[in-house]
Amino acid sequence: QVQLVESGGGLVQAGHSLTLSCAASGQPFSTYAMAWFRQAPGKELEFAAAISRSGVSKGYADSVKGRFTISRDNAKKTLYLQMNSLKPEDTAVYYCGASRELRSSSYYPTLAGNYEYWGQGTQVTVSS
Repeated sequence: QVQLVESGGGLVQAGHSLTLSCAASGQPFSTYAMAWFRQAPGKELEFAAAISRSGVSKGYADSVKGRFTISRDNAKKTLYLQMNSLKPEDTAVYYCGASRELRSSSYYPTLAGNYEYWGQGTQVTVSS
């Protein structure tokens, strides 16, 4: 198993930046593909960004592409999400997820159902 704890959320004005962190413990972090999902009030959980276990491959939702950057530090067992040019529509609870991936170091799932472990979430609120 792996335990995940997100941090770094908060209240920011539109156009500003935030960096989220997700600290992992338990099974070797480097065997998991990782992702950020988000859930806005009254809406379903949606994919934001994902990264392969090696960090070589990354993917983004169209809504965040060019503004958000996902990265990981396997030595520190930490996942990051750098969020720039934030918009009010980015307001959501952000969750990190871990998917055990032994087949390929360059693969990452984009469906929430493929992630076995989740953090408790961190609130991001962007004011206009």
